[in-house]
Amino acid sequence: MQGENFTVWRIFILEGFSQYPRLEIVLFVISLVMYLVTLLGNSTLILISVLDSRLQTPMYLFLGNLSFMDICYTSASIPTLLVNLLSSQKTIIFSGCAVQMYLSLSMGSTECVLLAVMAYDRYVAICNPLRYPIIMNRQVCVQMATVSWVTGCLTALLETSFALQIPFCGNLIDHFTCEILAVLKLACTSSLLMDMVMLVVSILLLPIPMLLICVSYAFILSTILRISSAEGRKKAFSTCGAHLTVVILYYGAALSMYLKPSLSNSQEIDKIISLLYGVLTPMLNPIIYSLRNKEVKDAVKKLLAHEHLRLSACGLPSFSVEKF
Repeated sequence: MQGENFTVWRIFILEGFSQYPRLEIVLFVISLVMYLVTLLGNSTLILISVLDSRLQTPMYLFLGNLSFMDICYTSASIPTLLVNLLSSQKTIIFSGCAVQMYLSLSMGSTECVLLAVMAYDRYVAICNPLRYPIIMNRQVCVQMATVSWVTGCLTALLETSFALQIPFCGNLIDHFTCEILAVLKLACTSSLLMDMVMLVVSILLLPIPMLLICVSYAFILSTILRISSAEGRKKAFSTCGAHLTVVILYYGAALSMYLKPSLSNSQEIDKIISLLYGVLTPMLNPIIYSLRNKEVKDAVKKLLAHEHLRLSACGLPSFSVEKF
């Protein structure tokens, strides 16, 4: 459809990794395996958090939200990537591109806020343990999780609505998904309003939560160093080590992608960072949280033992959980 000054595109072409046809099959296999592991790991964390009464605590409430976000985030872009890696026509309709952009932005933005909320939770648990059950009661935790979701969803709606109103002079997106920065490169003219929206949202969702996380961990570290016994310090730090690792992985990738200088030859690097940011981090989150977490391991053992008994009662082949 031809307008007076620009074309309204109904279909976009996702260039992805089409410049490297031999690499596409390898990327397909790697991405598929990582996506399946992401779904399995995060679904398991959600399941055990709901079923095991010992894990119905503030930390696991937030972790369940984090796992659900990771499932939604990867599901917004990875299935399209997998299809396009095997297809000669790497296209996506306008409405599909809009939904993909919104879901990716909303889940990513919500996770930024939620990681700051989880840092505050660890701060209260370590620095004010006696009042922890009062401060972090269930109502407060639900409200904090809700604020994270509302903030992420509203800022994503703002960015997506402004981005898709800009006239585009092409429909070839040099990315494997409708990533907002890649889509905005198709704009016929620069938009000061869009630039301001992106700047404000980026500051709101990246440096500010990161600052809150740093302040929380400064107090946490100060408290841990005042603990007299080495065993006490180790135990206190172990309660926040997994969260700190996830923060470094997530914000490291996000900051490098959204707050770096714009260079003409940086798009290929952006694609690689986006792939790591969108697949690797969600896959590692449940692994990091369960690797050294005895409560999670015990809950998974309990779940597997229950499934073992159920299969045995039905006369079906079962499995052993002895070495888990």
